[in-house]
Amino acid sequence: MASDVGGTFTDLVYYDVDAKTGELCAVKTEKAHTTPPRFEEGVMNALGKAGLEVANADFFAHGTTVVINAITERRGVKTGLITTRGFRDILEIARGDRPDFFNIRYKKPEPFVPRRLRLEITERVGHHGEILTAIALDELPGIVDTFKREGVEAVAICLLNAYANPSHEQTLKAALEDAWPQATVVASHQLTRMWREYERTNTAVLCAYVQPITRNYLNGLEAKLQGHGFRGRLYVTKSNGGIDTVEVSRATPITMVESGPASGVLGAAVLGQLIGERNIITLDIGGTTAKCSLIDDGRVQVINTYTIGRSKSSSGYPLMVPVIDIVEIGNGGGSIAWIDPQGKLHVGPRSAGAVPGPVAYGRGGTEPTTTDANLFAGRISSTYFCGGEIDADMPAIEAAFSHLGRSLGLSAQEAARGVIRIANNNMVNALKLVSINRGYDPRDFTLVAFGGGGGLHAAALARELNIPKVVIPAHAAVFSAWGMLMSDLRRDWVLTRPTPLTAEAMVEIDRRLRGGRIRAAGRALRVHGGHAL
Repeated sequence: MASDVGGTFTDLVYYDVDAKTGELCAVKTEKAHTTPPRFEEGVMNALGKAGLEVANADFFAHGTTVVINAITERRGVKTGLITTRGFRDILEIARGDRPDFFNIRYKKPEPFVPRRLRLEITERVGHHGEILTAIALDELPGIVDTFKREGVEAVAICLLNAYANPSHEQTLKAALEDAWPQATVVASHQLTRMWREYERTNTAVLCAYVQPITRNYLNGLEAKLQGHGFRGRLYVTKSNGGIDTVEVSRATPITMVESGPASGVLGAAVLGQLIGERNIITLDIGGTTAKCSLIDDGRVQVINTYTIGRSKSSSGYPLMVPVIDIVEIGNGGGSIAWIDPQGKLHVGPRSAGAVPGPVAYGRGGTEPTTTDANLFAGRISSTYFCGGEIDADMPAIEAAFSHLGRSLGLSAQEAARGVIRIANNNMVNALKLVSINRGYDPRDFTLVAFGGGGGLHAAALARELNIPKVVIPAHAAVFSAWGMLMSDLRRDWVLTRPTPLTAEAMVEIDRRLRGGRIRAAGRALRVHGGHAL
């Protein structure tokens, strides 16, 4: 079975295998409301609604938006940074890749670690990995005292050129954990061995920032499952489209940043193979966001650099982790319609989430959302809303759109249609980012739309971009969870080694590649209990 925790709903997909024949029985699904901040409760609610005996399950794959939500909403823990002396301000200097290039008042994104919590230690490693200055561990007690006084809970370590030689980071991490066992410690070499100091530093910082939250969440989920008798294997889906053990995921949670959405893209690629469609644009419309990706000739694109929060006015925060290439915007079913001071209507990125949810839920929400607009326009059945589990509060929806319409000089119906058109326009722009902006012609692709809102908007978006075919999968509302069942164990190892491209250097390159394969195979065997893959 597989579960996917989204911003609004928690999805579950499961199937049985005939014990005698080994044949797959029918695939079944369930959906429950997400329950922040105790997200594991939503998973257990979905299992309960399905009537599943967890003790009988052999395999459980889990995906979650806990990491990306904690970063975008800045709900992580207080984090400190230890770096090489002289490089304290690398997070602040960042890059000159501002999107609003001609804006002389442009402000760089605020670092997740303020300057007073960015501390230096004397050490130096050269770009070939040679040790130029030994690490001064006698400076560590003063650093620890400062962090304790400031109430720091997690510490990121990123030392200059540690991608070439991580020995100083390893020494510092071990000493820090020994001196301060209560703190969470993350070193950059645990996450990536790619060069680029700013990106490596930011990756380590964000991983430390979310690690305590993710650890508590995964511990809670494990405890809940074990309390119900689960004795099978629990895996967590990663941004690279694969799955990994919960132990590794606890240690490096930043690799889960696009956990659920990545599975949806992988599922679309598998579906494309089944139906003979190799060129696919995916559209995943959930309750909080819309995600798009492009599959070219059956190949899912995995990139090693990813940016969170990039927009027309911000360069965002780069991450050096393998991620399926996805463009994500804050436009989903729960995206709130609002009017700016100039009287212009917008939809998103703020979302009503699971609590209080859209106005239709009747849980105290008063701001109209895309879901409310679709209900009011008759595009969703008000008598069978959420599978008949919720009686849509239509009078409250009408009151919300009447209020919105008065501010715009429109009727309630016109305001609702306007919200739908703006939401569609936002999604079209996202689809262009993964296709036209990269030199692909949408007319050569099939649009595979899923998520709770995929089928509502797909046809209009395809018409706008002249996409000839739209495919809505079976169980589209839980398709990302289905994609998790198509995933396999995957870990990515990256190593930067600057070297001239000569015949002599090829011997060294080949040696390192063979060594990497041996280490990867050895770790995979340990994950699977010593059984050959």
